[in-house]
Amino acid sequence: MELRFFSNLKKDDKINAVEKLVKNSSPSQQFFLMVILSVLMASLGIIQNNTAVIIGSMLIAPVLYPVLGISMGLVMSGPDLVSRSLMTLIKSIGLAVVASFLASIFFLSIPFNVYISIDFIEPSLISAAIAVIAGLAASFSLVKPEMSETLPGVAISVSLVPPLAAIGVGLSNGSWSIVLSSFLLFVVNVFGIIFASMLVFSLMNFYVNRRVVATEIKKEDRIIETDKIIEAEEK
Repeated sequence: MELRFFSNLKKDDKINAVEKLVKNSSPSQQFFLMVILSVLMASLGIIQNNTAVIIGSMLIAPVLYPVLGISMGLVMSGPDLVSRSLMTLIKSIGLAVVASFLASIFFLSIPFNVYISIDFIEPSLISAAIAVIAGLAASFSLVKPEMSETLPGVAISVSLVPPLAAIGVGLSNGSWSIVLSSFLLFVVNVFGIIFASMLVFSLMNFYVNRRVVATEIKKEDRIIETDKIIEAEEK
């Protein structure tokens, strides 16, 4: 029996969700700038064992969107969206690790008292459960306009940026146990979100919105290319 909760969705809400997802997971300069800023905040929060700073880094991190983009692309059988979101995610991981590594090298070399806490990066069954629940919440928040304000809270609940920051911190200290634990936690969270959001997007029948994705990708590509041309002319 089909659940009316999933099937009774406005067409405009689904289109808006697709457009928002493609836009916020596009490999633009603004996207990668926010990734770098968020991971720098997370790195400093880890170094000082400052939970408030780590939470703040999660609020400005856009990494959740390309993960949801992968899910949406898989549900729609859209290789363009999957590859685009995957490349954005891979580039984000690379930039985040490099930024956190450099920040750790610099600040850990300064002679003042710091304390590095890595208890939160230990992967576990509970971590996987949190990722799945966060994926469900993120999917609903993306599609339901009245729930969109809860998306930042979802970003806080699942650790995507802090593990990436911890990888850089671990590399700067030569601690491979930190690097491995952080990477495993990140992978667990990513796959948990993908699994849960694919389930929700499938029940919401997003497959029929494949054309919207193609149109929005072309639109965002034009915007990115225009920005590059303007930047080149300014130089």
